[in-house]
Amino acid sequence: MAQSLNRRDILRTAVAGAAVYSTGGYAQSTWPNKPVTMIVPFPAGGGTDAFARPMAAQFTRLSGKSLVIDNRGGAGGTLGAGIAAKAVPDGYTLFMGAVHHTIAPSMYPKLDYNIETDLVPLILVASVPQVLVVNPKNIPGAGFKEFLAQVKANPGKLNYGSAGGGTSHHLAGELFKQQSKTFITHIPYRGAGPALNDLIAGQVDMMFDGLGSSATHIKGGRIKALMVSGAKRSPAFPDVPCAAELGLPDYNVTTWYGVWAPKGTPADAQARATEEIRKAVSTDEAKAVWASQGAEFANISGPQFDAFVKGEIRKWAAVVKASGAKLD
Repeated sequence: MAQSLNRRDILRTAVAGAAVYSTGGYAQSTWPNKPVTMIVPFPAGGGTDAFARPMAAQFTRLSGKSLVIDNRGGAGGTLGAGIAAKAVPDGYTLFMGAVHHTIAPSMYPKLDYNIETDLVPLILVASVPQVLVVNPKNIPGAGFKEFLAQVKANPGKLNYGSAGGGTSHHLAGELFKQQSKTFITHIPYRGAGPALNDLIAGQVDMMFDGLGSSATHIKGGRIKALMVSGAKRSPAFPDVPCAAELGLPDYNVTTWYGVWAPKGTPADAQARATEEIRKAVSTDEAKAVWASQGAEFANISGPQFDAFVKGEIRKWAAVVKASGAKLD
């Protein structure tokens, strides 16, 4: 009898163990087993969207499950970030943020989320230089020298559009004004896409934009690139001079894009999401898109990406303080 009971106990334990393994282990090994939503905190057509959609297409192709883009624009990208931070942390909501979200803590005193504690940084997916682009009808001329002369001759009369107050577009313009000793009026929008549309239509005169969202319009002749930030030209646009050779050696603004998950997302889902995104942006198709937009895939993830984000928050806090930038 005792032997029979032991056998039953052993069998019961084995069945229970198999059930635990099948629910925990199976869920872990098959993520994603349903569509994943990625919140993009800007309207379609902006820089974040320009990288999110090609990445989503490759993620869907490789994983067999859809990565659905949910555009939630507004408040310089902070509206969508707040929504992502409050999402159910089950591994099926991700957030694609940008450099803007490391500027926001210095610009928005009452954010309803904390980028450092409410969201978990997964992976940095793209890094591109900023580019100064103008409407060629509003600002005619051969290049940067003529542009600068026009700006200096008309202080406050020319304007620049941005993806919103507190975004890198905004701070890039403020930094340019500071270093070039000029004054240009800031016009904030609800994302880079709407701002670009108005730049093309001539409603605004210029933008300090991420090269990724401006690239196709530069190539199409709808807008003109006068300068890329930093100390080297972009391989994608070798004819556009860099800031250093135009007399602005300290003008170095990079727009980068990364993926976060809500705090509390299971560790296995974080790991799988990071790996699937890494695979997606490492495909030949994604590499071609990145190269055409002057972008690089830094392949920084986990703690390394977390340290990078914290460093960017400190850097932009110093820029905001020095420039005196405020929300319009």
